[in-house]
Amino acid sequence: MSSVPKPHNPLALVYQDDDLLAVHKPAGLLVHRSPIDRHETEFALQYARALNGGRHVYPVHRLDRPTSGLLLFARKPEVAKVLGEQMMAHRVRKTYLAIVRGWPQEQGRIDHALREEPDDRRLKGQTMIAREAVTEYVRLGTTEIPYAVEGYPTSRYALMELAPVTGRRHQLRRHMKHISHPIIGDANHGRGRHNRFFAEHFGEARLFLASVGMRFSHPVTDEPLNLTAKPEAGFGIVAEQLGWGELLRCRFGP
Repeated sequence: MSSVPKPHNPLALVYQDDDLLAVHKPAGLLVHRSPIDRHETEFALQYARALNGGRHVYPVHRLDRPTSGLLLFARKPEVAKVLGEQMMAHRVRKTYLAIVRGWPQEQGRIDHALREEPDDRRLKGQTMIAREAVTEYVRLGTTEIPYAVEGYPTSRYALMELAPVTGRRHQLRRHMKHISHPIIGDANHGRGRHNRFFAEHFGEARLFLASVGMRFSHPVTDEPLNLTAKPEAGFGIVAEQLGWGELLRCRFGP
């Protein structure tokens, strides 16, 4: 009698110990159930439980559905509580990579308050409180390609490292739009012409935003912990074609 094949788990294990479970989430997968996507049946939370032997895991932060990369779970509720306190105190350093339109300054700090964006569509249009939001950034690489996307004979793009100091909804996407360097593939806050160009020219209709690092003190041992996750293949292929492949290999390995 043939055995029933196990369902494929889209999460890749990055780190695991008695208290923590860190995975790489692919773009397109929700972390947990959301009022916006009531019809969805697959979530990172359920796949993380499978990696944890079917036992409960406790999400300590979230990634937007189109954002890929490093996602951290606690394996015990008391560990989740400590990590939550660290995040509230801004003691967890998270880093992302993004491909953006144009050439931002080499480094900078965006201090621009953001109004909350509710999950529930019924709350759309209501006046929400503007909360402090701060993002630090470093420009890692630039490129200029001979394609006229917006009327100019060439188009400029940059590879950015983004570090959110605060954790507001869609903060990185909204902050990069605020400084006129939107993230490629951002349907809500980006530039449609550039999004379509990347989809047609590179064959990648995706948000070019990836969670690649988390640095914090272990919630139980207090030892420093530095987790990293290489951007997924689609991100890396486009980065290679734009001339940033060696930069990513030096940082994450082959």
